[in-house]
Amino acid sequence: MTPREVVEFAKENNCQMVDYKFLDFVGVWQHFTTPVSEFGEDIFEEGLGFDGSSIRGWQPIHNSDMLIMPDPATAKVDPFPEVSTLSLICNIIDPFTREGYSRDPRFIAQKAEAYLKSTGIGDTAFFGPEPEFFVFDDVRYASSANESFYCLDSVEGIWNTGREEFPNLGYKPRHKEGYFPCAPTDSLIDLRNEMVQVLQGVGVRVEAAHHEVATGGQCEIDMRFDSLVSMADTLQWFKYIIKNVAVRNGKTVTFMPKPLYGDNGSGMHCHQSIWKDGVNLFYGDGYGGLSKEALWYIGGIMKHAKALCAFTNPTTNSYKRLVPGFEAPVNLAYSNRNRSASLRIPATTNPKSKRVEYRTPDPSCNGYLTFAALLMAGLDGIENKIDPGDPLDKDIYGLSPEELKDIPAVATSLQDALESLRNDHEFLLKGDVFTEDVIDMWIDYKMNAEVNPVRMRPAPLEFALYYDC
Repeated sequence: MTPREVVEFAKENNCQMVDYKFLDFVGVWQHFTTPVSEFGEDIFEEGLGFDGSSIRGWQPIHNSDMLIMPDPATAKVDPFPEVSTLSLICNIIDPFTREGYSRDPRFIAQKAEAYLKSTGIGDTAFFGPEPEFFVFDDVRYASSANESFYCLDSVEGIWNTGREEFPNLGYKPRHKEGYFPCAPTDSLIDLRNEMVQVLQGVGVRVEAAHHEVATGGQCEIDMRFDSLVSMADTLQWFKYIIKNVAVRNGKTVTFMPKPLYGDNGSGMHCHQSIWKDGVNLFYGDGYGGLSKEALWYIGGIMKHAKALCAFTNPTTNSYKRLVPGFEAPVNLAYSNRNRSASLRIPATTNPKSKRVEYRTPDPSCNGYLTFAALLMAGLDGIENKIDPGDPLDKDIYGLSPEELKDIPAVATSLQDALESLRNDHEFLLKGDVFTEDVIDMWIDYKMNAEVNPVRMRPAPLEFALYYDC
């Protein structure tokens, strides 16, 4: 839509308020709202001012004025406010230079798309993420000088088979047995259907919805792939809608990778392909039906995987899921149809469907930064013809330590990932997509706001292990 069409769209839908959404540095949507009487075509040229020092990882207080610039192509009616509300996703710009802000994740993603075109390799990068999530009925947590705990509950949790529920009807998925059971064991079908309908209402194309492996309400809703920035926009709508539909049904959703001990965590497998002039460049006559470009793309991801973890798996909790020998793929191998490999080639003979699936990422990530970083790593692989080595067509989970010793792995902790990013980020700087300022701030913020606070606090299990020492 053009700015004029957006104004007409707001009138047609009787919008009384206009909501401006943008992503903070870490990956959480922020917003503010104005009456529609303050809205007009000029907003798309002039922007709206706000305090950039109040956003995590952004401006210092002595240089805090920033502008949001709404993108007219993102106009939708927000499905949740009681008053009809126009929603716009915004870019962040400097009020003096009128240039994009280097730490705006959406701007970084837009620069990644532009860099792809500038290389001549392709003109469109498609991404298809599969974000998993948990639906809980209650969550409580606290951390202070003398106390630390969390407590999650779900009516589906296998731990509740003995609870008095007046009556307890059973039908609770056992650990690792939540994949595809019908109702009544799957108690969330109506909730997922409502989520799907709301997603479709804002234009998100949904392909499937189902219960996932873990007990306690793990689910997955799959979206149709799209170009990089559009898919990152859609991922934000996805998280927003899933959380809000859950809350209005008296439930809560988390995209934490590993909220439960002893059962599967939540991943966000990312399907990727590069196209040029309407042709899928990843289709070919090589292994798994891949082209040389696709194999080099895999080589780029494998080479930079540890550094990529700083974006694809950006929380300390991410590494509770990425544990060797368990369900998440940590070994950097590629294979046809093999779900134990970190890089899987889905089985398809359709040239338009040929793609690479990277299975390490999780849904705690910032989609704009993750997709941009993955594209830059893959392009580095293509530009330098990085050989990914031979495929590994074995159940990697069943390999012995001797067989695994020569297979590289992803980062083992967030600190490991950040140190890897510090030492390996030149590939991200091409085309000024990421900047040194962004890399430095990401590492500094993650270390000081997340890594250090977590590692300085005693964990409850430590009392069970060491209190009597």
